[in-house]
Amino acid sequence: MEFDEWEPVYNVILEDFGYDRIGDEQGRDFLDSLLDASFDPAGLSALQDATVAVAGAGPSLETGADLTRARDADAVVAASTAVDTLATHGIDVECMVTDLDKNPETVERLTLDGVPVAIHGHGDNLETIRDVVPNCAHEYVLPTTQAEPRGRVQNFGGFTDGDRAAFLADHMGAAELVFVGWDFDDPTVDSVKARKLEWAERLLYWLETRREERFGVLDGRRSEIETGDVSLEFDHRQ
Repeated sequence: MEFDEWEPVYNVILEDFGYDRIGDEQGRDFLDSLLDASFDPAGLSALQDATVAVAGAGPSLETGADLTRARDADAVVAASTAVDTLATHGIDVECMVTDLDKNPETVERLTLDGVPVAIHGHGDNLETIRDVVPNCAHEYVLPTTQAEPRGRVQNFGGFTDGDRAAFLADHMGAAELVFVGWDFDDPTVDSVKARKLEWAERLLYWLETRREERFGVLDGRRSEIETGDVSLEFDHRQ
């Protein structure tokens, strides 16, 4: 996805949450300033023409069905602590996607082991970026932003860790996306996280319309998704 396609949606997200674009740009620039190298996304060639499991960190990830689908996929891109859950079941990931809010030790370990991690810079994680990024192997850090890409920092689309993982897999040419560990109606999350999950659902709907694909994780939910000011290329809800 090119930034000019993403920007109108990004603007709506900023308005909805009251976020400041300047904060995201500061996070982007600070992340870039700490890196003396970065991961070339071309190194994620395992995702091209593949069935990619996009793993969220919801409680359903540990169910047998979701673990089986993750194992059966050609590749796995995982959000945040989903990496740790999958590892306890012997499932490796091709890439981790995170804004460093939960398990920085996993981020550092993966990069040192040669596993790419898409680290996201935004206005609220400058201190964590400062603490974590210097301890990573920079050649396995894929820096990302929601704002306009600059320097080494790229924007593949997406807002939360989970939907950014899906947009990354799409950008890399995945043939099919399957979703594991996604719990849009998780009653344990706070109100802000619940709103972010609503946006994740909305963005996945937008992504499936762009791909002309139907994501199983949205089955039974499409008619209730509020797209609002988000411009969709076409609507295929049934």
